[in-house]
Amino acid sequence: MNDKATEEKAIPIPVTADDLGTGDKMEMDANEAPEKQSENARDWALLKHFFLYVKPYWKWILLGIAAIPLSVAATLLLPWLIIRIVDDYLVVGNSEGLYQTVFFLALTVLGGYFSDAIYTYTLQKSGQLAISDMRKALFSHILKLPRTYFDHHPVGLILTRVTSDMEALGESLAIGVLSILTDFIKTIALFVFLLYLSWKLTLVLFLVLPIIYFISNFLRNKLRYYYNLTREALADATGFLQECLSGVKTVQLYAAEKKVIERFQKKTGMFLKAQTRNNFYDATLFAIIEGIMSITLALIIWYGAQLILASTITIGVLIGFVNTLNRIFIPIREFTQQISAIQRALAALEHINRLFEETPENSKETLDPERIPHMQEFEELCFDNVYFRYSDHGPYILKGISFKLKKGDRLAIVGTTGSGKSTIVRIITQTYTNYQGSVTINGIELSEIPGQQLQQLVAMMQQDVYLFNESLAFNISLNRPLVDLNATKQAAEYVYAHSFIEKLPGSYEFQILENGKNLSAGQAQLISFSRALAGNNELIILDEATSSVDSVTEDLIQKATEKVFNEKTVIAIAHRLSTIQHSDEILVLQEGQIIERGNHASLMSADGVYANLVTTLETTEEI
Repeated sequence: MNDKATEEKAIPIPVTADDLGTGDKMEMDANEAPEKQSENARDWALLKHFFLYVKPYWKWILLGIAAIPLSVAATLLLPWLIIRIVDDYLVVGNSEGLYQTVFFLALTVLGGYFSDAIYTYTLQKSGQLAISDMRKALFSHILKLPRTYFDHHPVGLILTRVTSDMEALGESLAIGVLSILTDFIKTIALFVFLLYLSWKLTLVLFLVLPIIYFISNFLRNKLRYYYNLTREALADATGFLQECLSGVKTVQLYAAEKKVIERFQKKTGMFLKAQTRNNFYDATLFAIIEGIMSITLALIIWYGAQLILASTITIGVLIGFVNTLNRIFIPIREFTQQISAIQRALAALEHINRLFEETPENSKETLDPERIPHMQEFEELCFDNVYFRYSDHGPYILKGISFKLKKGDRLAIVGTTGSGKSTIVRIITQTYTNYQGSVTINGIELSEIPGQQLQQLVAMMQQDVYLFNESLAFNISLNRPLVDLNATKQAAEYVYAHSFIEKLPGSYEFQILENGKNLSAGQAQLISFSRALAGNNELIILDEATSSVDSVTEDLIQKATEKVFNEKTVIAIAHRLSTIQHSDEILVLQEGQIIERGNHASLMSADGVYANLVTTLETTEEI
């Protein structure tokens, strides 16, 4: 028996639109939430995942690291030269050698700029290359997620992960984290140099640093929490926006603009509140650090003046110390800014990783070698006592479904809306995988068959047609390896679509607008039918193939369907009576159970549910 799959892990949204009125979630004391959000182990795990994508570009990183010693040397040499200029030349009024020292000072400045440019460029390049690889990997991962995942998660939210969150990651983490190493090395070297110049003045700085650390750490946790709220609120608003734009015609048709605008304002209001809090703590952090640094500088100048009067240090040493101190303040100031950027990036990375953690639909790439021969051709599909429900506590949609379909058979499934017809199809196509019982193809359990190999055997004519903004040929072939232009044309001819395609500008190179806006519903349906047959699959599933089309197109699809019935193994759902009555077996479903089965003649003679359906609907020839 197949194990039930675990329930979908929905991405939690910490603030909902309903919370906006009271603002409790946004106004709460964030002392508890930061404790959960700022776990060091979680942060290191996130960074470790990110650096997996950085690793391939280690040559660029090494080049940047190689420039660090030159940058540090220039940073240390500059204040030392200033001290020499002041004490050896300006104070004593000696101009001999002054211009030579100034020349070396200029070379030091240029060397520092050059080395800084090298490591900044190389670290940014390696970071952006890593982000590009990560974006590709995430998109590839999304395409492998179960189709049920997209039933529970808005497309706009997923879009935010690939675009906005990735952008935040690229702007902040790729540059910020990689540059912290350089700033740290420079800061340590400058501290050593300050101790060399005057340990007494350096002691004043050491007294201030713990204050900077504790304030930064406190505000860092606050920033992390509110950045998480910001990313979630943005994803929620983006998802709603995507949904509204997709259904904008419906909104306009029923004059629902006012209500939609109100809901969008609530969702963007959530984002505004979270972003305002971000800005508050960000500005607070920057202002406090700037204030502390200014006070520290004033204290050092005051204390240094006392030491000069006591002849403990020289004027040049004080000037060089203040110059070096300013250079230390630069990475410290940048680090406080990087705290904000890094928290924003970690929040985005956490959401991205959450998407990476979603289990792909089928992680098996191929079957075991000894079982591959059994999947070369379709032989048999078997449902054995299959039960299905959407969740562990929900009602059963299918109840004990059992049937067999052999190669060349024609199976029809009929029943009222909600009887479970489409659910059977979705199980066969691996859209739903958490069924109970057994579903096998050629004796192999469906859950063990990789999606790509299943797609080589099974094709489906869907109810809903989606066409890409590409050429008509692409929309039929979908760039499948075995579907060339010749196979594409043959499939179109098979379903009688070739005649209207040839009349289009460019024929098979005709550019289709988004979701087929420049085609009629019937033409789009014929292209979808061509797509299903282009791969020369052996098992064809026809699910409501004649829905929402004009009578001319319906006749063409009906003719193509009759050809498919005569030449393929077919599962047909709710098609015209003239086709269904030629099926080898008809399953009549009611509330998830097979209540009648047999061919058309036997079911009519039984005078049961099927016979009543036929009698009621035979005037329309649909069932």
